[in-house]
Amino acid sequence: MRVLGRLLKYVLVLLLAAAFAVFLSLWGSLPQLEGEQIAAVEKSVTIERDALGSATLLASNRRDLAYALGFVHAQERYFQMDLLRRSAAGELAELFGARALPIDRRHRAHRFRARASAAIATLPTDQRALLTAYRDGVNYGLGSLTLRPWEYLLLRNTPRAWTEEDSVLVIYAMYFDLNGDGLNKRELNLARLKASVPESVFHFLVQPGSEWDAPLRGTALPPVPMPGADNFDLSRVALPVDYSRHATLAAEDLGLRPGSNNFAVGGALTANGAALVANDMHLNLRVPNIWFRARLRYADPADPARMIDLNGLTLPGTPALTAGSNGHIAWGFTNSYGDWMDWVRIERDPADPMRYRTPDGWEKLVRHAEVIAVNGKPQETLLVDETRWGPILARDFDDVPLALAWTAHQPRAVNLNLLQLETTGTAEQALALAPAIGMPVQNFVVGDRAGHIGWTLTGNALPRRSGYDASLPADWSRPEVGWQGFIAPADYPRLLDPAEARLWSANARTVDGDWLTLQGDGGYDLGARQLQIRDALRARERFAPADLLAIQLDDRALFLQRWQQLLAATLAANNDADLAELRQRSVRWSGRASVDAADYALVREFRQNTIKATLAPFAALARARNDDFEMPSAQGYEAAVWTLLQQRPAHLLGTGNKSWDELLLGAAREAQRVTGDKTWGERNPARITHPLSSALPGLLARFLDMPAIPLAGDHNMPRVQRLDFGASERFAIAPGFEADSYLNMPGGQSSHPLSPFHGAGHDDWVTGRPTPLLPGVAIHRLLLRPQR
Repeated sequence: MRVLGRLLKYVLVLLLAAAFAVFLSLWGSLPQLEGEQIAAVEKSVTIERDALGSATLLASNRRDLAYALGFVHAQERYFQMDLLRRSAAGELAELFGARALPIDRRHRAHRFRARASAAIATLPTDQRALLTAYRDGVNYGLGSLTLRPWEYLLLRNTPRAWTEEDSVLVIYAMYFDLNGDGLNKRELNLARLKASVPESVFHFLVQPGSEWDAPLRGTALPPVPMPGADNFDLSRVALPVDYSRHATLAAEDLGLRPGSNNFAVGGALTANGAALVANDMHLNLRVPNIWFRARLRYADPADPARMIDLNGLTLPGTPALTAGSNGHIAWGFTNSYGDWMDWVRIERDPADPMRYRTPDGWEKLVRHAEVIAVNGKPQETLLVDETRWGPILARDFDDVPLALAWTAHQPRAVNLNLLQLETTGTAEQALALAPAIGMPVQNFVVGDRAGHIGWTLTGNALPRRSGYDASLPADWSRPEVGWQGFIAPADYPRLLDPAEARLWSANARTVDGDWLTLQGDGGYDLGARQLQIRDALRARERFAPADLLAIQLDDRALFLQRWQQLLAATLAANNDADLAELRQRSVRWSGRASVDAADYALVREFRQNTIKATLAPFAALARARNDDFEMPSAQGYEAAVWTLLQQRPAHLLGTGNKSWDELLLGAAREAQRVTGDKTWGERNPARITHPLSSALPGLLARFLDMPAIPLAGDHNMPRVQRLDFGASERFAIAPGFEADSYLNMPGGQSSHPLSPFHGAGHDDWVTGRPTPLLPGVAIHRLLLRPQR
């Protein structure tokens, strides 16, 4: 027993020593919050933190500010920055090994590291200088940590130094996030569906709009006529016996559509006469949050006695304020979902497969050998064949090679013109600048201190198309077919001070006519969310920030009300005893996606099951030709499916159901099986985790991740929320009245489990309490001073 007792003591001592070593390792990677650092700045820069970790940087010039922001980003968020640049460049396997190779292969084919160098070469001198200063600040901040960031200790790896190209790669990472990972799957699936069904059926199924449309310009598009039995009859088509399993919905139609809500009201509707701009950008949620709260202050180069004062959100890896306010204007973004990618059909020379046809004759493919480093494994070489239009990445429904033309591939698609918003004084000036900003094409909403509001598109590479249907793969080897240059900024769609003093965008179609032709359709969201925001804005005549927060937190399920009525009617017509409880549940309609709603999940699941069953025979026809086919996202399929349910045509009902009543009843039974008696909150808990927490024991992971709290909201309402997807921030800002404005953010400023800012402010985001936009009282102060 004495020997066992000594052994237990030794084990305990070893465990304590190991725990202490882990603690010291973690402690050593905490950022420096106080004191002084000798740094490569021209004049001293002050960095303050409040209780939330919001960083206030005070500098004498923009170059020093970029350096200091790089320092702060690196100390707090280097691992996040590293993941963004590696994801864009296809270099994750160097950290994570072979498990990351599928992502690396997809992303490396775009050769964005090489494109980043080309983009930097086109930047003006002042932008290049700020990138260099930011790079130097990042590397100094990383090198100033006592130990490397704790994530690299866990991975047993060493962080690589930051480069100017890496900041451009972070922008490219947003292109991947906001442009469907560069896959252009929707266009592929549209071509496959079109090749599998008659023309009339194709256009009916993928209608470009619905009665839910709420554009800024124009009205709802008219419905597409339903094809008659003389045109197409499913009962005469040979379908697989198990065709119902072919019904799959695109991820975008399951509430995982990267985007945002962005709306504004003019000064005529506010007490202080300033505009109010609201923005909640919907993205994948993680620890730490993608954004970093900051107040950036520096001397105006045009008037050194005046301070430029920026408040809002920065993107670690870049030196600019992404969204927020400069005291004169406030701005925000939503993803545009225009058509920014095209598949080009490639005809190879039968005599030489390395040549392809162009309007100028046969041209040689350029083959790149991309070497992918793999942690713990031999490196891999990926061969990328590039055409003048883009790399060959896929095949059409008839096996013809396809090259991807993507705006992100253009050197002009990336720049730092976003920085110019820092010194822009009016909404009108901001609208003129927005088209020159090199970033993914976004809906840009801005308001100014004088009460003016406006909307336009950002993005410096809107293609001018000619001679083909941009929704489908096309042959560009003919003269005058394809992209014929780019749209001039003066020709971008633009609205300033609409008559009703209200603007709104929520990833649905925003325009009509020639403007819609310019933007195309990259898979707009169903308009229900945008419509609900518009109607909420129209329901009030006066606004304060709290009123805009109420719209952002609106979880009313207005869109699902008619589906609830359909479910109740379906069950009322059936007397099966096993459906008695379901009948009772179906008529109790709370009308909200609230955490305690027991009915919401049932109706939601019923709708999805009905759509799957309705579309299954059409999906089966396309999948018979292409195994990886999925129904192309088309505004939630709502217009076509609802028409079918109202008219119930026998010729468009799959042979697996004897009647439309049977299809609906099957969808209801499946909804009952899937949802059980759980509330919506139980089915919709937060899963906001650190990328590495899954590799840790449960107890340790809990220190990294945010609590799994039940959350209200869903995707066809303003409060977008699904597990690890939702509002990456919420703000409403009145420029010039920042003290009255708010900014909520999930996950906190820091991913470090020992940081006082880990998860700080997260409770406000969960409960909807407005966190002040302006930082609170400084509790930490660090000085970066030049070498004397």
